This record gives sequence, C-alpha cells and structure tokens, in this order.
Amino acid sequence: MNLKRQINDIPDFPKQGILFRDIAPILANPEAMNEVLEQLAKVAKEVGAKKIAAFESRGFVFGAPLAAMLGLPFIMLRKKGKLPGRTVSASYKLEYGEAVLEMQEGVITPGERVLLVDDLLATGGTSKAGMILIEKVGGVVAGLAYVIELAGLSGRKVLWGYPVYTLVAYDD
Repeated sequence: MNLKRQINDIPDFPKQGILFRDIAPILANPEAMNEVLEQLAKVAKEVGAKKIAAFESRGFVFGAPLAAMLGLPFIMLRKKGKLPGRTVSASYKLEYGEAVLEMQEGVITPGERVLLVDDLLATGGTSKAGMILIEKVGGVVAGLAYVIELAGLSGRKVLWGYPVYTLVAYDD
C-alpha cells in the first residue's frame, strides 16, 4: 500500500504558509492503519525493543496499538503536569520558547531497550527530549520510528547517532 496516498495535504493550516500533513485518512482506513502498525512492528523487532514509548497525543495513536500488538509495555511521554505520581522531565525548545516533557518514574529500568514512536519528525526537538528522558533513567534508545518525516526541516540532524525510521518522507 502506498501510505503517502493516505495522507492529506492541508494548505495554510494551522496558519498561513504551513502545509499540514493530515494522518486522519490513515486512522479512518483500517487497512492503512494495519499497514502502518505492521511496518512499525518490523522496526520494533529489528531494534530489539522491549518497550514502546510515544509522545502525546498523536504518537499515542500509533504507539499504544503497536505495543499491544507486540505484547510490549507502553510508556506515555506527556507535557508537564499531565501525569500522576512522580515524574522525570526534560526541557526542549519550541519555535518561541521552551516546553517540558515528562515520563512517570519507574516505567523504564536501566538497560531496557525502548523504541520511541511518533506520527511526525519535523525539527526533532520533542524527540530529543524523549531520548533524554529515557537515557536519564538508564534506558537505551533502541530507535525512533515515525509515520511521516519532513526531511527539509532536518530533524535527523538532532537525532544523529540513533537509528531513525520513517514510513513516508517529504522533502519540502
């Protein structure tokens, strides 16, 4: 299946000059969703992942069913203040300012191999924060897997030295 055909281009969203890559058609098509999950499962097996972590919120859409499909634990990476209990955090830069990503304490033990999953790789800032969280608690970033990569934004440079997998890439 050609997954690129399952992604809608929405011009000028969320603001003028932005071309938004919409994953809603993938989610609305069980065959496309299964294809995405099967391809991500191959990545998870290839890198020897023992846990799947994903970023809120669109990363959850792919990460949680992937973890269930593989029989692996799922870890939520969320914005500051959204998780109960004790958390570990990492800051990352946004276009205008900074944000904080959190993960619950105790969900990763030292040496565990974790695959990070998200819908989109753009500049890599959020992914870098996720990597910092995993490594902060002694986990191993086994790889990073994305449905879409906006290659023109050079997010891979931020993730240099780590295995990065994408299912669909756009150069613009």
